[in-house]
Amino acid sequence: MSELPEGVTKGTTTVGLVFNDGVVLATERRATMGTMIASKRAKKVYQIADRIGMTTAGGVGDAQTLARLMQVECNLYQIRRGRDMTVGAAASLLSNVLNQNRYYPYYVQLLVGGFDTDGPSVYSVDAMGGASKEDDIVATGSGSPFAYGVLEDRYEEGLDEEAAVSLAKRALRAAIRRDSASGESMSIVIITKDKYEEMSEEVL
Repeated sequence: MSELPEGVTKGTTTVGLVFNDGVVLATERRATMGTMIASKRAKKVYQIADRIGMTTAGGVGDAQTLARLMQVECNLYQIRRGRDMTVGAAASLLSNVLNQNRYYPYYVQLLVGGFDTDGPSVYSVDAMGGASKEDDIVATGSGSPFAYGVLEDRYEEGLDEEAAVSLAKRALRAAIRRDSASGESMSIVIITKDKYEEMSEEVL
């Protein structure tokens, strides 16, 4: 991806991982403008369909616009076809939107994860519209190298929900300790066949 124009800053940590019954999407909640902490309560994970979530890293305005667009498109798909959009289809749609705007790009790095008829899955989507299905773990944002250090070391196939949530929290904590653009509290979403659950801060 090309360099961001002057005045556009970036910094975030988001994590996605697949466990035996679903997907965990996790983010921290700090938003920065250069060296200033602009918000300590930034929303970086959005529900775009009944069993699909999307995490955002990059420009806040771009991320919010894409989240609204995806929510509308997923709802329209369900109304028109009488069934929910699959995770892969949502990632493809998002990829197409981003690719069509590649000359005036959205400054984002996104994760799309959820549960559909094929089971749990998570996709990474970049600003140019490239979409990649991740088999197990993925992280984005300025804190992702630190998160990956934990995820690569600790992830195992067949994790249960509790272990997956614990690993996501551990990865975020590692990023928060070492990346100045990541911080504050966490947002963790668990998506399975039966639920889309955002964990309360009291539990975290």
